[in-house]
Amino acid sequence: MIRSLKALSALLTYPTEELQQACGEISEAIEQDMAIPFSLRNQLHKLLTELATGDLYDLQERYVLLFDRTRSLSLHLFEHVHGESRDRGQAMIDLKAQYEQHNLFLSAAELPDFLPLFLEYLSTLPATEASETLGQPAHILAAMAERLRKRRSAYEAVFRALVALASAKPKEEEISALLKLPDPDATDLGALDAAWEDEPVNFGSGADICKDGLIARVRGGLRPAPDMPPANPTRAVTPRQ
Repeated sequence: MIRSLKALSALLTYPTEELQQACGEISEAIEQDMAIPFSLRNQLHKLLTELATGDLYDLQERYVLLFDRTRSLSLHLFEHVHGESRDRGQAMIDLKAQYEQHNLFLSAAELPDFLPLFLEYLSTLPATEASETLGQPAHILAAMAERLRKRRSAYEAVFRALVALASAKPKEEEISALLKLPDPDATDLGALDAAWEDEPVNFGSGADICKDGLIARVRGGLRPAPDMPPANPTRAVTPRQ
């Protein structure tokens, strides 16, 4: 599971030549993890083929349209939890401290709830603990998988695989609540602007969407997973010396 978490982390980073060159290694790591269903492994290999053989500029444009321009597909997990509320700042501080307890230190320009970085953190934990922790934002991952399915994006498989690796499965009502939020097309600039202006999401009384305090502790450092290619060497996490 640890290698597959690193592989899935790498798949969710911005496409680069280094990532294209590492697709064979990533494929091997995924194929060895029997916790990922066979059908999902096949879908992940489809994405890997697209990444390995596609035009790099087209791949990068697709990535930006999906994950950078569309709030409902943001890889910054706290977008789906706190929006721009004041709670977000404390959640960032708490999660950063949690990383540091495991010797993952971010640069001053980085924020800790970027999904690939969160997956890297999980890869430092024992497999059982990593699976349990991954279950806490599983409803967010499942909702994103459904949105990607509607877009016929091969990236759907990454999120389905993450849900499969989580020990706790998301509740349908939590997924449905997220899917009711605006999900504009990336080319509809007016709708995108409106979506980014929406209030933060709240569910029920007290609205602690991230159970057990995790995501009250998962945004944007772009650190590659260990043993995987760097996606952006200028934004690396600084390990303890």
